[in-house]
Amino acid sequence: MEGYVWLAGVAAFAFVCSAAFGVRSLLTVGPTARQRVARVTQRNEGGSTTNIFTPETTHETRFQLSQIAAPSSGEERNLLRDKLIQGGFRSPTNLEQYLTIRAAAALTPPLVAVFLVGSLPLPTMLVILLGAAALGYYLPALMLDWRVRKRQSALLRPFPDALDLLVCCVEAGLGLDAAFRRVAEEIEPAAPELSQELQMVNYEVSAGMPRAESLKRLDARTGINEMASLVSVLVQADRFGTSIAKALRIHAELVRKKRMLVAEENAAQISPKLTVVMILFILPTLMAVLIGPAIINIGKNLWPTLSGGG
Repeated sequence: MEGYVWLAGVAAFAFVCSAAFGVRSLLTVGPTARQRVARVTQRNEGGSTTNIFTPETTHETRFQLSQIAAPSSGEERNLLRDKLIQGGFRSPTNLEQYLTIRAAAALTPPLVAVFLVGSLPLPTMLVILLGAAALGYYLPALMLDWRVRKRQSALLRPFPDALDLLVCCVEAGLGLDAAFRRVAEEIEPAAPELSQELQMVNYEVSAGMPRAESLKRLDARTGINEMASLVSVLVQADRFGTSIAKALRIHAELVRKKRMLVAEENAAQISPKLTVVMILFILPTLMAVLIGPAIINIGKNLWPTLSGGG
């Protein structure tokens, strides 16, 4: 048994080293072009000493650690990258950083558990270590899903109001780009997430990207059905030359109706939910208040009679 504990300690030490390199790689910023040129120049002159913690080695270590939790196919990588963007993580290395965090999170809990359960039998200790590793591996994915749902809810809540404001701007004579800019400025205090997405469309169009491509990127960044419908309406109106104001007004009415239907659906779910709460919490208390005094009186009057008769 002592031999197994020693082996587990060695494995824990290796896990600690891997996790430490992963955390340090996340906190290290990659070198700029000027720094790389300066490093190559110094190396050619033969004057600098070797440092194992250079940005290149740190990046390589982070890449190797991220491969532990990397998806097997390129399609899964693209879907995971899109989900990270929908969660608000837009760094060029967001996928690599996420996979590094996931691998480190899978390796760190067994480190702590091996010192806490080292005295238990080997099968029990292995089950606990595997459970801790699974918990650490799936926890970042759950947190990412929660972040995506929270951000999509923050985008969807002010979306009908922003769409009505966009209709008013277009019907007042503004172009689509100017209308996006004005709506982004107006809703920024109340909906900063949606304002940032609309401003991103203006920045991409100003940089020379086609409007249709920029709108499709907006759909990919948000991942909500209402935004996908809006992008489809705008792209088709721009392609076929139809009135954008009329198409936006029709789409705004549909979004309003859908919002009302969702509100009615949520209101209809209140009664079943309240019924469960009443059965579990209110009904026992009500029965205790109504029947409790009667039971006490029956006990006081009937118990002496039964005792005397006995």
